[in-house]
Amino acid sequence: MEIMGKNVLVVGNARSGIGAAKLAHQKGATVCIYDGKPYEAWQEEAKQTINELKSQGIMYTLGEMPDVKAFDLVVMSPGISPEIEVVQLAKQLGKKITGEFEFASWYCKAPIIAITGTNGKTTTTTLVGEIMKKYNPSTYVVGNIGRAFSEEVLQIPENGIVVAEVSSFQLETADTFHPFISALLNITPDHLNRHHTMENYCACKYNIFKNQPEEGYSLLNTKDHYYEEAKKQVKARCMSFSLQEIPDCGAYVQADTLYENVHGTAHAICKIEDLHIKGTHNVENALAAIAMAAAFGVPGNLIREVLTTFKGVEHRTEYVLTKRGVDFFNDSKATNTDAAIAGLVGLSSLNKPIRLIAGGMDKQTSFKDWIKHFNGLVEKVYIIGETKQQIVKECLEEGFTQVATFETLEDAIKAAYNESKANECILLSPACASWDMFESYEKRGELFKETVMQLEG
Repeated sequence: MEIMGKNVLVVGNARSGIGAAKLAHQKGATVCIYDGKPYEAWQEEAKQTINELKSQGIMYTLGEMPDVKAFDLVVMSPGISPEIEVVQLAKQLGKKITGEFEFASWYCKAPIIAITGTNGKTTTTTLVGEIMKKYNPSTYVVGNIGRAFSEEVLQIPENGIVVAEVSSFQLETADTFHPFISALLNITPDHLNRHHTMENYCACKYNIFKNQPEEGYSLLNTKDHYYEEAKKQVKARCMSFSLQEIPDCGAYVQADTLYENVHGTAHAICKIEDLHIKGTHNVENALAAIAMAAAFGVPGNLIREVLTTFKGVEHRTEYVLTKRGVDFFNDSKATNTDAAIAGLVGLSSLNKPIRLIAGGMDKQTSFKDWIKHFNGLVEKVYIIGETKQQIVKECLEEGFTQVATFETLEDAIKAAYNESKANECILLSPACASWDMFESYEKRGELFKETVMQLEG
């Protein structure tokens, strides 16, 4: 869609919305940012940004409904639900509606490697990004990780590479988005407060394959429950990764060694023991990264070099420090139960009792599968956030009684530390989103680390 001279409404005044507004402005549109939060309610830093954008010619409507009839295009930030009033009104009026990520992709000339999945996508995206940067310094890592795609897209050269972490929220509005390589790592129940049903959630994830060229590549996880259904959606060349079997095309494990056979010949990449990122889930993440890099033509020795030096991702089972013989780990990125299970299983190799800090925003999912992993691993659970009563209830139903609730993260940390003994772990692994109490999982993880640093001992 050509937007020169058109009126564009951007919904959402967070980072992605601001990026989309700047992009639309640069492409010659008349732009207005809408947010339901009135100007007075924003913090000083945000007010400065609002005033700066106004001085550049970007308009604002804050705290009251805009005149939707006046706009040709509506661009939604990924955190904005399509069910809110302004978006529903735009639909009724027949307005073109898109998401920030899809909007940015209209202006991208470089090939895109896009990664989605309920779990593992941040680690995998970071790992692929590091490999591709080694291969081509003009690699840009964007999307649900790091910078918004719209902030970067106009400076990405045609001979560059885009590595994008893409969430279901971003894929929900995908229309023309066409990555050269796509990966669907796994699907488990998540974000049902937004998507309502697993069918809707899966449909959003499958959008990653919708417009891929036949000469591209799509990567799937053979052990995923939705593997067969996802495979039906693939239009490009299909790859897979597996811990248990050898795929016709993809990456796999044999005799504790990671291999790829993307182009018809098997090549050993490295031993499992050579990886710094531990746990079965991280072996899978490494296999996915190997397959995508090999599909792009990256030499095996370069893939090996990055894999064997990669130390992991901040906020994902991140070791913080040891105090009074107690190890602290920050797994704030575990925003659903499957990610939290992976964190617990990953730490089980330490053979240390775990004091677990959990809870957060209610995404309308059950916690019982996660709680089933507590016995023999978790000494006690310290719960915060909207979900605390539900977690307590389900813990008791599963026969796990060592559970307590707290009003703040700081209170939970201090209680866990006061009750801890030497040779134990304190793990923040919420199994919930952060938005009931924090701006993001990063802010939650940062507060955890700051509080831990200040503990006496």
